[in-house]
Amino acid sequence: MLELLGLPVSASEHAWQIDRVLLLVHILVVAAFVLWGAFFIIPLIRYRKQVHPKANYQGLKSRVPFYGVAAFALAEVVLLLGFSLPFWEGEVRAMPTPSASEVQIQITAEQFKWHIHYPGSDGIFGRTDAALVNTQTNPLGIDSEDPNSSDDITTQNQLYLPVNRQVIIELRSRDVIHSLNLPQFRIKQDAIPGMAIPVHFIPTMTTAEFRETTGDATRNFEIACAQLCGANHYYMRGTVVVGTDGEYTAWYEEQLEAKRAAQVDADWF
Repeated sequence: MLELLGLPVSASEHAWQIDRVLLLVHILVVAAFVLWGAFFIIPLIRYRKQVHPKANYQGLKSRVPFYGVAAFALAEVVLLLGFSLPFWEGEVRAMPTPSASEVQIQITAEQFKWHIHYPGSDGIFGRTDAALVNTQTNPLGIDSEDPNSSDDITTQNQLYLPVNRQVIIELRSRDVIHSLNLPQFRIKQDAIPGMAIPVHFIPTMTTAEFRETTGDATRNFEIACAQLCGANHYYMRGTVVVGTDGEYTAWYEEQLEAKRAAQVDADWF
């Protein structure tokens, strides 16, 4: 039945819980549409002029509308207390404690791009300073003199993740309100200037599996901005690549080697 909702492919551990709530909400809305539509249509037919040529000024005495409103109110309470709030408590508020087994990432939104910062193998982000920001070479203002930044990796509009591992994202914005939207992972979180907002999830599908599932050999997971953030809002897109632990490690080593080579070239000149 979920296919009827047109939802994207589920690629995270918590996706089924969100999909379940969406399905229940749609069922409730469809039921409300049918029942309340019938409530309006039936009286039009039953009390039409041909059957009741004289108006009845006493009004309808039935308690059906009251019971209908009570039933839908109860259904909404069940959805809230039985599904939504437990999910919020268990998945959103219960933020895992960062450790070596988690993948920690900082994502900074900016018109009109996503800056992605990996702390490297030590799991410690290098110091950043606004005075060091260079839009071409150092958009995050990372202090290269800080020992913790020596193994840090940065990318733009490309997020690389290992499958079946906890991912902890610290989401920020440099200018206006943006919204990080990872549809296949059922992640959508506003990025608000002046705030560092944590987001966590576990990817359960690699990019190769995603392409096989969709039947598109070139398709990638998508990063989108779900908040209108300016004239070029449409341009604020990126891709997510999910690989095995080995592929993730190989990618990180490749990025680190490229960083070292670029540093050698910069020192030479």
